[in-house]
Amino acid sequence: MNLVNFRFETGADGVALLTWDSPDRSMNVITFEVMDELEKVIDEVASNPEIKGCVIASGKPAFSGGADLSMLQKSAVEYAKAVREQGEEAAMKQFFEGARRLSLLYRKLETNGKPFAIAIHGACLGGAFELALACHYRVLSDSDKTKVGLPEIKVGLFPGAGGTQRIARLMQTGDALQLLFKGEQLKAAKAKAAGLVHELAPEGEIVERARAWIVNGGKGKAPWDVEGFKPPSGRVFSPGGMMVWPAANAIYRRETFDNYPAAKAILHSVFEGLQLPFDLGLRVEARWFAHILRSKQAAAMIRSLFLSKNELEKGAHRPKEIPPAKFAKIGVLGAGFMGAGVAYVSALAGIEVVLIDRDQESADKGKAVIDKLVSGQVSRGRATAAEREALLARITATPDYEKLAGADLIVEAVFEERGVKAEVTKKAQAVVGPDVIFASNTSTLPISSLAETSLRPENFVGIHFFSPVEKMLLVEVIRGKKTNDRAVATALDFVRVLKKTPIVVNDSRGFYANRCVLNFVREGHIMLTEGVPPAMIETAARMAGMPVGPLSLNDEIALDLAWKIHLATKKDLGAAAVDPTQERVLHFMVEQEGRLGRKNGKGFYDYPASGKKSLWPGLSALADKKLDPDAIDVEELKQRFLVVQAVEAARVLFEGVVTDPREADVGSILGFGFAPFTGGTLSYIDGLGTAAFVAICDTLTQKYGERFAAPAELREMAKKGESFYGKYGAQAKAA
Repeated sequence: MNLVNFRFETGADGVALLTWDSPDRSMNVITFEVMDELEKVIDEVASNPEIKGCVIASGKPAFSGGADLSMLQKSAVEYAKAVREQGEEAAMKQFFEGARRLSLLYRKLETNGKPFAIAIHGACLGGAFELALACHYRVLSDSDKTKVGLPEIKVGLFPGAGGTQRIARLMQTGDALQLLFKGEQLKAAKAKAAGLVHELAPEGEIVERARAWIVNGGKGKAPWDVEGFKPPSGRVFSPGGMMVWPAANAIYRRETFDNYPAAKAILHSVFEGLQLPFDLGLRVEARWFAHILRSKQAAAMIRSLFLSKNELEKGAHRPKEIPPAKFAKIGVLGAGFMGAGVAYVSALAGIEVVLIDRDQESADKGKAVIDKLVSGQVSRGRATAAEREALLARITATPDYEKLAGADLIVEAVFEERGVKAEVTKKAQAVVGPDVIFASNTSTLPISSLAETSLRPENFVGIHFFSPVEKMLLVEVIRGKKTNDRAVATALDFVRVLKKTPIVVNDSRGFYANRCVLNFVREGHIMLTEGVPPAMIETAARMAGMPVGPLSLNDEIALDLAWKIHLATKKDLGAAAVDPTQERVLHFMVEQEGRLGRKNGKGFYDYPASGKKSLWPGLSALADKKLDPDAIDVEELKQRFLVVQAVEAARVLFEGVVTDPREADVGSILGFGFAPFTGGTLSYIDGLGTAAFVAICDTLTQKYGERFAAPAELREMAKKGESFYGKYGAQAKAA
């Protein structure tokens, strides 16, 4: 056999070893070529009388990340082309057969008559785990690095190579649905406890354990192919089944608001598949998979959350001529919540951190926050006590700026006030000098103005983390007017070391993410004054696809911070730059009522010491009139929440703050949770069509004001029938 992606050899015991090791790739991924070669191997094993069975292993540090999603994206493009050339019926038949090719290949492996075992170390996800599920015996290494799962739902897809059918026949139905809905990755021990794998072993023994199973008489037959097989939860239409399905449907509605077709397809595939023989169940799954592959939600999510995200993480906008920066030691100025978070993720990446605050007590409080974070990881089994001690040992909490000597990067994360930032900048640079890159974690203040207080403005850059730092994946790297390429490259290298996703934005008040998300929060404030019931505001936002409502989000951010940002904007730019309605809301909440958000237990919500939060009844005082909830157009509320953010994203692009639609989209989803099923703010506009979006803007502007007004550039795009990816996508990739 002529194999490129695999090595195939048969031992004296008659057991073949297939090692997956695709050349020129850091990780194995499923491609058309991989499928072709795997089919050759299956045919060889099945037909060769000297081969008893086959063990599949990986030659990479991780097993496989699954399918190459660009391959799936191309399939949808080819379908559209086939519709034009062959007609819809012929194109659909061709597309369906292509969509289920991997499923048929795995079924061929499963029914070839000889046993296949798989030995897994490291990540084995998506289509690769579906391959494992099709094998007759699964051995996992007991390493913390080993994880298995089906995360397709996170990019708008679902397991379409037999995953829904095999998982639902290995686990209780409720557990199977939860695994598929969440896209959760399971560590080895948890996967074994769930019944998804057969055996755990040390990394060095997994291949031999798999081989031994075959040698000792392992059978090449899946449980569902044995006569009399019954799924763990029994029949769908049984007392037990009826305990599962009504609740599953209700949970699906509650969690997705019907925005995610792939989640609905999972429900259908499992519900229908469990009522059918296995091969018919696979056919049902394949039909749903073909349907989802053609959905605009899947196309948008694959582009933004896989392709674009990967391109940005690999340095799409990193200045190419600058050599990579190294980070043995960094300084973090400010041991508050944000500074402690930056110090934690840096130490987690193996970097030595000097955490500075005004006195030892304040610095120690920051380190205590870090201790609590890493101790939580230990208690959940995600870190060991030794790893906790090693991480804390990498952090020096001190008020002594002299300890910054030798730092490779300084990150300022002090209070959002110019004077305080200027003071710590001067103190730090007095020790490290002007050549060390200096980054500010400011969330709204323009980088160019902050840079003026530094010794060398060209070495000053913005690195804007989102809260909480340890959880949020996005980081905005802000280029000031004088920031040089070395500063930008260093910032991007630092973000990459932290395993976060960067977007590069040009300087502006609020930069990109905050300009959009603060519009979302403001819209919630305005709705309060209009008399929209607070619960309806929050629910409508979630129905639109936002992870939380604007009132909840403002409570988490802190109302007094929003108030300070509002006042600073008014001071710097004048009264016309702020919204008087929002000013009234924030003044009432912060100045009159002393409600600062979750941090003091009272904001738009009340936060009791025990029990769930609840909306504060006093919010009714903000309503100018009382509306009948039944007369309120919920669809319009949802539209307002998305449009007010998307139109601001368009303005940001036209102003040159963001220059790449990929960064606008990825930044909007990872930074503030903009309806992921749309693909992001600009994909939302492209999905509607620029002309349709402008028409919506015009209607909302007439009813609610200029904040919805479509920019002139967008109107011009609408007239020409242009899209953001069509007009700006190619030039951004070429830059």
